[in-house]
Amino acid sequence: MIESDLHWMERAVELAREAAAHEEVPVGAVVVAPDGTAFEERNRTRELADPTAHAEMLAIRRAAAHQGDWRLEAHTLFVTLEPCAMCAGAIVLSRVDRVVFAAHDPKAGMCGSLGNLVQDGRLNHSVQLVAGVRAEEASALLRSFFAERR
Repeated sequence: MIESDLHWMERAVELAREAAAHEEVPVGAVVVAPDGTAFEERNRTRELADPTAHAEMLAIRRAAAHQGDWRLEAHTLFVTLEPCAMCAGAIVLSRVDRVVFAAHDPKAGMCGSLGNLVQDGRLNHSVQLVAGVRAEEASALLRSFFAERR
């Protein structure tokens, strides 16, 4: 972990709070380009009626559109919850270099919990992983969100 990881994860947590305020699962994501340009998103699955509108997917799309290329080499993705299989697939396909996530997801996480798609040696790209940055804060947001709905 490097010092800027805390900064960007703090922003991802703020985006997760925004998601919760819009009755979305509280997940925020930030893709940071090598020049420091940031592409931010939050979960929007309910808002857009789109099961693929996870924060990671939207931030990856935004970064790729901005640079006019699907390859996000040397980019880092910061996300408050360990990416699922869909998002992990998009991370590999977009060639994101590094993923920093907060909370593990034992039920759906594909960056070490349920599986590890982003570091599967059979694929043509492998991602550097950093886990647990601001994990308690992100986990508390998720617990609170789901407790209110039960």
